[in-house]
Amino acid sequence: MLAEALTHAGYTVASSYTGTDGLSQIKNHTYDLILLDIMLPYKSGDEILKEVRSFTDTPVIVISAKDMVGTKIDLLKLGADDYITKPFDLGEVVARVESLLRRSHKQLHANKVFQYKDLMLDDNTKRVIVSETDIELTAKEYMILELLVKHGGKVFTKANLYESVWKDEYLEDDNAVKTHISNLRNKLKKANPNEEYIETVWGLGYRLYKV
Repeated sequence: MLAEALTHAGYTVASSYTGTDGLSQIKNHTYDLILLDIMLPYKSGDEILKEVRSFTDTPVIVISAKDMVGTKIDLLKLGADDYITKPFDLGEVVARVESLLRRSHKQLHANKVFQYKDLMLDDNTKRVIVSETDIELTAKEYMILELLVKHGGKVFTKANLYESVWKDEYLEDDNAVKTHISNLRNKLKKANPNEEYIETVWGLGYRLYKV
């Protein structure tokens, strides 16, 4: 019902029905907003929320049958952005989603300069500066770095990167991604040979080294 209502409102929706599957989807894909039920099989919503907040600031709306003030406060402290109590009106959920997305997009547009170690990425001018040196990147190199910097700590698989940057279906040919990652690393290393920026997570993909 939720997926149907949000799809009808013009959103693209992905649904997961267990806590473990949901967490896996969040780790491996980029979403604008997460609707999180607390009562989930295998992994509870509050456990998921705690883990999600360790690697992404994606807005989270919690949905729960627990209408206790203490529970709401605990979940908001854990990092939830909003809280909806069951039973709920579908129209209200859609309105809350629209409101939270508006707020998060305003914040995103207000802060378009991202900092990681001595690397600065200016999304307004598309400039990348490392150790006070301007780095000349190709469009795709910039897009890969932008994804990694904006979602610091998140692991992106080769498929994630290829589909996000090349806007095409990933057909298991990882040469394009590997070549661009290698070129990007070389350019960053040239600007600062003493620092590491992009980490290979074996068997999974790539992410920024944890500071």
